[in-house]
Amino acid sequence: MSAATDTAFPTAQAASLPAAHNKTHANAHAALRLDDVTVELGGRCVLQSVNLSVERGELLALIGPNGAGKTTLLRTVLGLQRAAFGRVLVDGRSAKPGRAAIGYVPQRHEFAWDFPISVANVVATGLCGKLGLFKRPDAAVWEAVADALDRVRMTALADRPVGQLSGGQRQRVLVARALALQPSVLLLDEPYTGLDMPTQELLAGLFRDIAHEGHAVLMTTHDLVGAIGGADRLALLNSTIIAAGTPSALVSNPDAWTTTFGVGRDSALLRMVKAVA
Repeated sequence: MSAATDTAFPTAQAASLPAAHNKTHANAHAALRLDDVTVELGGRCVLQSVNLSVERGELLALIGPNGAGKTTLLRTVLGLQRAAFGRVLVDGRSAKPGRAAIGYVPQRHEFAWDFPISVANVVATGLCGKLGLFKRPDAAVWEAVADALDRVRMTALADRPVGQLSGGQRQRVLVARALALQPSVLLLDEPYTGLDMPTQELLAGLFRDIAHEGHAVLMTTHDLVGAIGGADRLALLNSTIIAAGTPSALVSNPDAWTTTFGVGRDSALLRMVKAVA
């Protein structure tokens, strides 16, 4: 199977679906590309034959139920989780831990917000891989930090302790930390969780801007409304890529959603998807 840049279904599931939904095509020049990636954890297949690509200038939302393998996919792209089969390419090269070409924004609860450190210093920690251990940040590092904070509209709070920030401000700090690397690929793990609607809308606009500046942005999310309304493409994941394509293409394809989430045609989820359309 080639990289899923159009709607695609696993072989067993595709047999019962219209042929028009089974087309795929590879993008050899994508900033991020997963080719037939399979990941096993504890003897269980968590990801199976995943094919996916994200281009520069594109925001792709990865959607699926809990346990579908979304975070595992991000960890595999980062090189933190080894694939049993297949390959991950970033800018045409094999993904490895610490690659400067990848910026990663973890879920907020994974960061120690009670640590006594300023906003600017948190952003600077994102450059530790480039600096190396025990090397003090130089003028170039602080310039990169300032640029990243400016992009997320947090310059005025550069000296504030991170423990005093709101949830939305903390999320923007983590985005700035990733952007300071000037990565070609930006990974976002559930960036909207626990945020109010105005903050989600602010971040959604920021993520679109980042993508359209030339980054390839891959975001995992449970926010169907935000993904359908804000992403350039969607990919539906449940161990494998069930379907991938533009929001308009997938909204008009109920089989993709019922297969991904294991729900019926009369489910509230499908009604929500149709309402967004």
